[in-house]
Amino acid sequence: MSEGKASQTGGVQPMSIAGRMVSERERLLGMSPEERAWRAQWLKDQHLAPDEPKINPEYYRIRYNPIRRFYRAPLDKLENALLPKYGPNVAYFWRHLISKTFFIFVGITWATYYFKYKASDWTRLSGLKVTKSRPILLPGDPGYPNFYRKKDNEYATHGFENSPI
Repeated sequence: MSEGKASQTGGVQPMSIAGRMVSERERLLGMSPEERAWRAQWLKDQHLAPDEPKINPEYYRIRYNPIRRFYRAPLDKLENALLPKYGPNVAYFWRHLISKTFFIFVGITWATYYFKYKASDWTRLSGLKVTKSRPILLPGDPGYPNFYRKKDNEYATHGFENSPI
């Protein structure tokens, strides 16, 4: 085995994926003059004018339904307030940072509430079964071997033994 840098292709000869598209002459081979003119015009059309892209307000109304426009309204107002002073990129960044942070906060709050107050026990079928693992104890640690043999009535009680009834 040779010493040195590993091959990025795993020893296989690399193949160009460009094919005939590398050469303009080969790209245009077989095109009529009208097709060449159409292609040249298409390439010119790909260059945007300084005032493009133009934002069409009707596009916003059609794309977003009324419910979505309602819950987007507060951050749309924030974005429109930031737009003249900081530009579209900064306004877009802050709008999305605030919204994503809010949804992450709501998700963490919901998960905390669910684990704290909706844990599964013997009184309900829903909820997650939250179990606690025993701490790892090694020989020589206080409390080793941390083993407790359950009685027959203690298996799968889901907190029934702590019930107030």
